[in-house]
Amino acid sequence: MLCQNCGRNEATTHIKRVINGATSESHLCAECAGNLGYGDMFSGFGLGFGELLGSFFGESPASPSAISVETARCKRCGNSWHDIVREGKPGCAECYRTFFDRLQPSLQRIHGKIKHNGKISSGSFVEAQAVKTPEQEKNEKRAALEAEMKKAVEEQNFEQAAVLRDKIKELDK
Repeated sequence: MLCQNCGRNEATTHIKRVINGATSESHLCAECAGNLGYGDMFSGFGLGFGELLGSFFGESPASPSAISVETARCKRCGNSWHDIVREGKPGCAECYRTFFDRLQPSLQRIHGKIKHNGKISSGSFVEAQAVKTPEQEKNEKRAALEAEMKKAVEEQNFEQAAVLRDKIKELDK
C-alpha cells in the first residue's frame, strides 16, 4: 500500500485516531509520518526503546562499565553483554547460557523468580486427564460397580446385587 500523504513510498506506519467517537485511519511512509509528528514514540524519554529495555539489566549503555572492553561473546549469534544491554534483549537462546550469571539477577528482579513453571491451556489439561492407565480405568470401573451394588442392596434387589458382585469378582481376577 502506498503512503496516503505523498503517494510515492510504501506505507509503513498505520495511524488510527478516534476523536469524539469518529474513527479515521491513515497509512503513511516513514518520512511523512516523521514530518507530521508521528515519529518514534519513545524519543521523548531521552533513550530509545532498546535502551529502555536494557535498563532492566542494571546498566545503561552509556555507563563506564558497559563501555569497557568486552571479551565474552555468544558463540551462536556473536552478541556481547553490551549488545544485550543496548538492545534490551538477548540475541538467541545461547545468550541465556553464555550470560546466565549476568542475566539471572535481572530476570529475577523483573519476574520475581527464576524458574519458569509454564502454563497448560484448559484444552491440553482435559486431554491429559483423558489419558488413563489401565489400572486407573479398572479402579474406576470397580468403584462404579460397587456403588451400583450398594444401591441394589438398599433397594433390596438382591438378584441384581449378586450379578454386580460377580462382575466385581471377575474384574479383580
